[in-house]
Amino acid sequence: MSAHPLAVYLARHGETEWNRVGRWQGRTDIPLSDVGRAQARALADHLRGRGIAEIHASDLSRAHETAHIVATVLGITRLTSDPRLRERGFGIFEGLTREECAERHPDVWQRYLADRRSTPPDAEPQADVVARIVGAMTAIAEAAHPAGPILVVSHGGAIRSFVHHITGTTPPPLNNAALFRVTFEAGRFVSVVPD
Repeated sequence: MSAHPLAVYLARHGETEWNRVGRWQGRTDIPLSDVGRAQARALADHLRGRGIAEIHASDLSRAHETAHIVATVLGITRLTSDPRLRERGFGIFEGLTREECAERHPDVWQRYLADRRSTPPDAEPQADVVARIVGAMTAIAEAAHPAGPILVVSHGGAIRSFVHHITGTTPPPLNNAALFRVTFEAGRFVSVVPD
């Protein structure tokens, strides 16, 4: 583990068709749309010149394809998939719009709106999401190749859970291809800022 600060860029995947129409994806494996692929190329352009040495991505196709596009554009050969970087499983909400959740599961939906930490049936508990994403990010940062910063591509809910854990503040819902710059130093994350 290096004593020097490590820059970890943390990005949300590009857009999918389900994102466009407002369907909950969670663990459902939905591919990027053409818009999402363009967003991934724009993310790569934004990261150009930052010296990214390696990329880690959720194994869900929307995140992995985003990472692959960035790696191809930037000429990065170190790309790994990590299931710990997946989105939170949202159980009975997956595949539904917010309106459909309210219509089909009104009591569960109202509980979720009142407390986002509540767990819809068959969903992953929020505490488990936090433990999983923080554990993954820590392991990735501790094992990082010393040649330069790294990029992690994950999902909106997982990223927001990570940011809240580190900063105590939950960011608003993230745009596709949103990017944060995280600093890892002396075995812990010391800052998270939008990039």
